[in-house]
Amino acid sequence: MNEVWIWAEQRSGKLMGVSLELLSKGLELSDELKAELATVLIGDQVRNLAHELVAYGAAKVYLIEDPRLELYQSDVYAKVMADLIEQHQPEVVLLGGTTIGMDLAPRVAAKVKTGLTAHCVDLYIDKVNDKPCLVEVVPGFGGNLMIKIVCAQRRPQMATVKPGVIEKPARDEKRTGQVIKVETQVKDGEFKAQTIEIVEQEPAGVPLEEGDVVVAGGWGLNSAGGFKLVEELAEVLNGVVAGTRPAVDAGWVSEEQMLGSSGKTISPKLLISVGASGQMHFTTGFLKSKVVLAINDNRKSPIFDVCDIGMVGDLRKIIPCLLEELKEVKEGD
Repeated sequence: MNEVWIWAEQRSGKLMGVSLELLSKGLELSDELKAELATVLIGDQVRNLAHELVAYGAAKVYLIEDPRLELYQSDVYAKVMADLIEQHQPEVVLLGGTTIGMDLAPRVAAKVKTGLTAHCVDLYIDKVNDKPCLVEVVPGFGGNLMIKIVCAQRRPQMATVKPGVIEKPARDEKRTGQVIKVETQVKDGEFKAQTIEIVEQEPAGVPLEEGDVVVAGGWGLNSAGGFKLVEELAEVLNGVVAGTRPAVDAGWVSEEQMLGSSGKTISPKLLISVGASGQMHFTTGFLKSKVVLAINDNRKSPIFDVCDIGMVGDLRKIIPCLLEELKEVKEGD
């Protein structure tokens, strides 16, 4: 039977949010392909996570438990995944575009000799040569384009999707699924380089993905001398500061604060874009925001094609007026 697979990434016994998000897309794709939705869970003493995956939609969980695999092991994880793929021949394999996922995905694709599309912003099934095929959508290079990629000849069809692109499915404790224990065939000698510890740096302040209000600045702030106005606006709104690639290159914000196809994808209640032209590589990072307000002095900027509210004018005049009004409102409360 055809299967759609999701690699369920876990760290320290906790599932990564993107793995649950991918289950939502997996449910959709498996329904269109009339296939079963399965996940691959690798680690040590993580059986409890298998039941969580079932609750979020997995019909099957291929469970690989081994004390040596408690932490991510690059070569060995790739071998385990490739061996499973060779054995079961899934139609589609999706992985989260995390640091670890982006390391694992190309290794697996190379081992099973198939294609891989990274940084997808959409996935759907369409007919190619009269056969159902996974269409993988990525932002085009250097312009306002969406590129559709298919892997028509090889299987499985593989793709990575960044965290935040897809909404998590509803959890249903009544769902039932099959947990399939898989014995590892890995020898100690195959651990060419061994991960002995993973240290994750805690983000300073509220993580970008968790902010209800995000104020994102672009290169247009160069005329204003930097990010001071953006920071003030974010502070009065109890929001989080983000930026474009040029803003990162200018040293105004860190890479952890970058939005877009090479940065993060978020869906806040309010996204305020300040001084950014709105090229596709940037706007794909926040298209699912509830409300988008854009401030730019060029009325022809692409940002006005995607925003809900647009303000055309000099940001050095607009933002101080906004700050004054917002402060008065807060003081009135």
